[in-house]
Amino acid sequence: MSTPTAAGEAGASTPTPPAAEPAPAAPQSRSLSARLFTRPEFGTIIAAVVIFVFFFAIAEPFRTLDSFATVLYAASTIGIVAVGVALLMIGGEFDLSSGVGVTTSALTAALFTYQLSLNMWVGVVLSLVAALLVGFINGWLVVTTGIPSFLITLSMFFVLRGANIGVTKAVTGTVATDNASELDGFASAHAIFASDIPLGFMTVKVTVLWWLGLAAVASWILFRTRLGNWIFAVGGNAPSARAVGVPVKKVKIGLFMGVGFVGWILGMHILFNFSSVQSGLGVGNELIYIVAAVVGGCLLTGGFGSAIGAAIGAFILGMTTQGIVFAGFDPNWFYAFLGAMLLLAVVLNLYIKNYATTRK
Repeated sequence: MSTPTAAGEAGASTPTPPAAEPAPAAPQSRSLSARLFTRPEFGTIIAAVVIFVFFFAIAEPFRTLDSFATVLYAASTIGIVAVGVALLMIGGEFDLSSGVGVTTSALTAALFTYQLSLNMWVGVVLSLVAALLVGFINGWLVVTTGIPSFLITLSMFFVLRGANIGVTKAVTGTVATDNASELDGFASAHAIFASDIPLGFMTVKVTVLWWLGLAAVASWILFRTRLGNWIFAVGGNAPSARAVGVPVKKVKIGLFMGVGFVGWILGMHILFNFSSVQSGLGVGNELIYIVAAVVGGCLLTGGFGSAIGAAIGAFILGMTTQGIVFAGFDPNWFYAFLGAMLLLAVVLNLYIKNYATTRK
């Protein structure tokens, strides 16, 4: 019998047990600075501080509390709608009809109540129904046709813009509604939507409270509820969200109706603050709302952003609109600033999202 080879002897020996797999490393928590840097509103806060310091240094009127109240008011008239627009953008959609939608809400309440001699609160309720209906139509068309929301809401923009002017002229003979301040219910509605709130050291418009309250509620929805998870999932990847049971269509329609709701709030403020409504108002404001949301950290591609960031973005725009005036600059520079801020925000937000993704 031949002698077995070394290889044969090795093959016949008892097999060596495999080495134990190394235990998975304990997850390392990120530092506080890393967590702050990856927040959508991180860059917005820095920008707000820089802009505030800039105008505080060069514009003496900017340093007074009355002027700061004016800044807050300007920011609130942007931020009320920008918060709803931010949620919609996080959900992956746009609404280019939001600006004229505000005017539609105000006109609906004013025309119905004055022409039919109704209580103002009837007009308030009817205008809310109209605002939600416009949002529902926008959302329903987007989810059923598959046409991009850019085109759907651009079409709605033209429909509402023409209807606002055409209907107002047909009913009143002018491009503005009649003065509604003498109608029943006007005073109580004015207290809700357009009153002044004394804080002791300064007086602010009630819209500031609406703005901050809506930002707080929207943030709670985004980060503390299942609906918030659905909004991020729908904006990040709608097919994947649908595959795990997220009601994508309902979420998107609800977000469009949310924009209609916040637009209604601002529309009611315009009506009860000025008693009459110019039918041509609102054109171009939809872009300002989107800029506020983008400056606040919302990506144009969806799935990333925050309501608080949109509120701070509105504060930046409010500071800029008033700060330019207080500093004695040409107000037309505001639009140059708007374009520069939008470009910088898009680049910064994309960088922050990529950084956050690689750090997970």
